[in-house]
Amino acid sequence: MNTAGLIQVQTFVLLAHVAATGLMAGIIWFVQVVHYPLMAAVDGDHFLHYEREHQRRTSWLVVPAMLTELGLAAWLVITPPSGAAPLAWAGLACLGLIWASTWLVQAPIHRRLARAYDPEGVRWLTTSNWIRTSGWSARLVVALALIHIHGSV
Repeated sequence: MNTAGLIQVQTFVLLAHVAATGLMAGIIWFVQVVHYPLMAAVDGDHFLHYEREHQRRTSWLVVPAMLTELGLAAWLVITPPSGAAPLAWAGLACLGLIWASTWLVQAPIHRRLARAYDPEGVRWLTTSNWIRTSGWSARLVVALALIHIHGSV
C-alpha cells in the first residue's frame, strides 16, 4: 500500500476510534447522571426485573461498542500516528482502567443487584461508576488529540 493509502486507513481508524469512544463517553455520562441515580427510585418489588432488563438491554449496545473501541485502541498502539505513540498508549491505559473497573467493580454489583435489591449496592454502583465516567472522558480527549496530531482529518 502506498503512503496515501496508509494515511487514508489511519484516518479511517482514527475517525472510527473517536466515534466508538464518543459513543461510550456519551452512554456512560447518561448512565452516571440519569440512569444509575434513578435506580434508587425503582420500587423494591419491581427492581429485580428492572435490573435484569437494564443488563440485557445495555449489553447489546455497549458490548459491541466496547469491543470495537478496544480493537481500534490496540490498532493505534501498534500503528500510531507519527509522534503520537504516548497518546495511543495513554488511551489504551485508560481503557484498561475502564475494563478493570467494569469487570472487578460494576459487574459484581450488577450481579448482586440482579438477585436482590440493595440500596447500598445502588449507591456504590453510582459512586464507583465515576471511575468509568472519568476514564471515558479522558479517552475522548485522547482520541480527539490523536486526530489533531494526525492532521489530515
